[in-house]
Parts: sequence; structure tokens; C-alpha cells
Amino acid sequence: MSDKVQIKKEENKMGVMPVGKLLINISFPMMVSMLVQELYNIIDSIFVAKISEDALTAVSLAFPIQTLLISLGTGMGVGVNALLSKNLGEKNYSGANKAAMNGIFLSLINFLIFVIIGFAAVKPFYASQVQDVNSDIYTMGVTYLSIVCICSFGIYTQFIFERLLQSTGLTFYSMISQMSGAITNIILDPILIFGLCGMPKLGVAGAAIATVAGQCVSAVIAIAFNITKNHEIKLSLKEFKPDIKVIGKIYSVGVPSIIMQAIGSVMTYGMNRILIQFTATATAVFGVYFKLQSFFFMPVFGLNNGMVPIIAYNYGAGKRSRMVKTIKLSMVYAFGLLLFGFIAFMAIPDVLLGFFSASDDMLAIGVRALRIIGIHYLIAWFCIIVGSVFQAVGNGMYSLIVSVARQLVILLPAAYILSRIGGLDLVWWSFPIAEIMSLIVSSIFFKKTWDDVIKKVPDNV
Repeated sequence: MSDKVQIKKEENKMGVMPVGKLLINISFPMMVSMLVQELYNIIDSIFVAKISEDALTAVSLAFPIQTLLISLGTGMGVGVNALLSKNLGEKNYSGANKAAMNGIFLSLINFLIFVIIGFAAVKPFYASQVQDVNSDIYTMGVTYLSIVCICSFGIYTQFIFERLLQSTGLTFYSMISQMSGAITNIILDPILIFGLCGMPKLGVAGAAIATVAGQCVSAVIAIAFNITKNHEIKLSLKEFKPDIKVIGKIYSVGVPSIIMQAIGSVMTYGMNRILIQFTATATAVFGVYFKLQSFFFMPVFGLNNGMVPIIAYNYGAGKRSRMVKTIKLSMVYAFGLLLFGFIAFMAIPDVLLGFFSASDDMLAIGVRALRIIGIHYLIAWFCIIVGSVFQAVGNGMYSLIVSVARQLVILLPAAYILSRIGGLDLVWWSFPIAEIMSLIVSSIFFKKTWDDVIKKVPDNV
């Protein structure tokens, strides 16, 4: 019997549950778990900032490589998520299993890549950003980033097995996995950084070890939940072999997402190079901004992670009205979430910076920076949601074009030019300028996707 005509006892909830309830049911656990996950990243930096401002700068300079590390995992996860959900919508359970197993294989490859980077590229990466390789910033940064890269097996295992839970609607278990890792990290941070409970005082190395330990805990729990709770996917190492066609389908959706986030890595590296010419404090402010931005954006990304499999499943099942309602509700929720971030950046930037032991110089630079950058929250919600719509229906290239144009064509050149003509204060305006361009291009592509793809999906409700 063909896989596509196999009968399941129950229809997957992504095809039958009321859309409003379904979106909350799937997205809310991921929103909470990603918020908690970002909270431990922020707490990580708060503890590091208590060591010194140089320590905070050292960890901030690691962000481009960490972004690249995450981009390979999340981009691959987006591809697995979309392919697996589409196969489930088509009742192609063999195809869903192949997507899962090839995702696990790709996670192993990603880990091996970053082992090499950890040993070979971290030192030259830091040397290109600091003037003195004998400085504390260089020494602490190399230590921190080397541990994160070489021990990345935890985060890549976590990525793939949590995506398998999300793809089948088991987001509650994904939330437990992520929160367990976050709590582990939060507990270990002060113990390892400051040498509490009889442990040696490890400084930034302790922060890195705590991060890796948390990722490993999340990975183990995610594997356990897939084995015991995820009955729609059958994982079997005996039957597994890499499938070039399946890998191609995963990366046809995933590569644009990988490149989009890798472009973010290039952007942060370029901004660090621009800002450190003014002062290392400006680089620390930029690092703090990214931590805070991620905290406000993570619920929206959690919403996205719930939205993508719903749209992909109903796209495969031919249920247009459910796709449309999912998109509309996601836009409403995303706007509300980022409006909260905008208000926080405008009203209490000094309080936000104060969490990171901000010096007077850091406050003087940071308060103005956060208020200027925060303007783009009023626009970003739309660009984030429609970018994920493109990925869910297989048009990930649109998202890639928007990201390249925003971060490399507009933001970095604008930041460089503004730094030359108006100094540090003007550099921050490059963010809202780039977001306006992103809004224009995203709107054009969304109209095309609506007319060429979504309108043509049958409505088999």
C-alpha cells in the first residue's frame, strides 16, 4: 500500500482544531520556552558583566560566530519542520520519517563543522576585531567561544529533536526540554563563574561551560520525549541512510533561512568593527542591545515556529482558509508583542541597561541607542511574519532576498556612512532605515505569494 494512502486513526490536530485555539496551543509553549531560553542568555551576560566591562565586550564580540552556529541548526530545522509537516499533511508517513532521520544526520555534520571552527578559526576571528591580542578582551573571548564551538554537540542535538516535537504539534514537550536547559544554565552560571559551592572560579569559561551543560540537558530530554511521546515519527538507525533528495528538499527551504541568519552574523561582525573604532563601550552597548532585542523578539519567533507547521500542514492538505486565518492571527499577535518591546525601549532604556552593570559611559551611549533602534519594532512584526509565510509555502528565497537587502545592502553601508558624517549617535539610525526598506520589499513579495500561491490552494475544509 502506498504511504500516501495509509490511514491514521485520528486526523492530526493541525488540520482540524479551530485555528485560533491551534495557534495558541502550538505557539504558546514555544513562546514561553524561547523566552526562558533567551532569559538565560541575558542572565549569562548579566553575570559576565559583573566580572568586568571587558568581559561583557569579549562575550559580545563572540556573537557573530554564535549566530552562525545557531543559523546552521535553526535553518536546517526550518527545512525539516516544513518538509515533515507537509508530508504529514499528505499522509506520507514514510517521507516524514526520512525527513526526521536526515535532519539528525545533518545535525551531526553541523557539529563537526564547528569543532573545526573552534580549533582553527576562533583566534584569528578575535584578532581581527581587537587591536591587542594580549588584552583581556582577546583572552577571555577566545576562551569563551572555543568552548561554545567545540562542545556544540548539545545544541545541535537539541535543535533537531525539539524540531521533531514541534513539527508534530508536541510543543509542550519542546517547551519542557528548552526550559530544563535554561534552568540548568541559570543555576550553573553563578556557581561556575564566581566559584560558589566549592567549585573553582572560572570566569567567562564558567559561563561557556554552563551554557553547554544546559544545551546537553535539553538535548537528552528532547530525545527522551521523541522516543516516548512522538508516535507520528518512527526513528530507526537500522533503516537510516542519507538521502540526497530528502536533504535537497530540506535545504531548499532551510538554506535561505541559514543564509539569512548567517547574514546577521556578517552584519554584527561589521557593526562591531564600526563601533569599536569609537570605543569598546559602544560594542558592549551593541551586544546588550542584541540580548535585549532577542528577549523581545523570541516570543514572536516562538509564534513563527508554531505558525510554520500549521501553514505547511494545511498547504499540503489543501485547506486555504485555515492558512489565511493562521497568517492573520499571527500578524495581530506579533504586532502586540513588539509594541511591548517598543514601549520598553522608549520608556525605560536606563533600567534595561542597568541590568548589565552599565557604567556612566555605557548609559550615556546606550540610552540614546536603544531609543533610536527601538523605532524599528513598529515595523519588524510584519516583516518577520511574512518571511515565515514565504518559508512555509516553499518560497524561502523571498525571505533571503529581504534579509540580504536589509542587512548588507542597507544597514551596514548606512551605518558606515553615518559613522563618517555624524559620529556614533547617527550610527544607530541605520536600524530603522533598514527596516523601512525591509517593509517595502516584504510587502511586494507577500502580494506576489498571495496571488501566485495562497489564492490557488483549494479549500478542502
